[in-house]
Amino acid sequence: METLYGKTPEELAAVCAGEGMPRFAARQIARWLYRRHEERPEAMTDLAAAHRVRLAARFAPALSAPVRVDVSADGTRKYLFRTPEGDFIESAYIPDGERATLCVSSQAGCRMGCRFCATGRQGLSRSLTAAAILNQIVSLPERDRPTNVVFMGMGEPLDNLDEVLRALSVLTSEWGFGWSPTRITVSTAGVLPALPRFLAETKVHLAVSLHNPFGDERAEIMPVERAWPVADVAALLRRYDFTRQRRVSFEYILLSGMNDSPRHVRELCRLLNGIRCRINIIRFHKIPGSPYFSPPEEQIVRFRDALTARGIQTTIRASRGEDIRAACGLLSTEQRGE
Repeated sequence: METLYGKTPEELAAVCAGEGMPRFAARQIARWLYRRHEERPEAMTDLAAAHRVRLAARFAPALSAPVRVDVSADGTRKYLFRTPEGDFIESAYIPDGERATLCVSSQAGCRMGCRFCATGRQGLSRSLTAAAILNQIVSLPERDRPTNVVFMGMGEPLDNLDEVLRALSVLTSEWGFGWSPTRITVSTAGVLPALPRFLAETKVHLAVSLHNPFGDERAEIMPVERAWPVADVAALLRRYDFTRQRRVSFEYILLSGMNDSPRHVRELCRLLNGIRCRINIIRFHKIPGSPYFSPPEEQIVRFRDALTARGIQTTIRASRGEDIRAACGLLSTEQRGE
């Protein structure tokens, strides 16, 4: 069955027209869905009783509470959700003083196949609907606490572009949650055909998973490089203005002896020349059976300082939730059989 949650006002207007309801009822339904987070038609008391009955018969519930929570020693919480189709996905809630980040998934699994990522190892089961993406926000006990949301969980967001755009529209529109786009960052491994539309239709921040500036070396750990070279991604981004509120950043997992040398620093600077950006260095979190290792802390700091000295704003991301496998690259539900 269809769900009401996740639909835009235009889609809700089409529903109303099909059910013989007045057009303004679409706005009423949107207020119930996205301001009150009430998706049961029978509870939408400003709709006619007969319309509520018909909507309840036609549309299924979309929102459901997480089925499990794991709590890290550092306060990070990893939530397990079950989708209506029976797949499992994970999200991570990361409190940090007055700030809190919620990391959400856009797919159950992922087909990008990045060698350093646990999600990539399990393959793709299905893409999530906008409702399933939003459910990871509105069904949490901490629903009202996140100061920012990052689409950096399971899946490749631009491989599920239509549903991700629909979810972003709900989050940032006046008729939806009304959030500022600056509260949201969407990560991509570099799905080049989807990037122009994403940049044109949203104002949220963009993060590109880079991890190696040399195409041949990147292809060994990120198969996406063979389809859409990161040099082409950089060339596209160079045409956009990131000098105002919207930011672009590049994610860079350091792998000892593979992408942490001075020549990688030099090539990063060449590749990103002309793009106003930052680089986020991420420590590699060990995956069972993986041949990769994180460099020593002093090497990570040297790599950051070398990039900073060449004029690229570079930060080292704090590792959070590693003890519950909620840190970057560790989300996976491959073993779930419940």
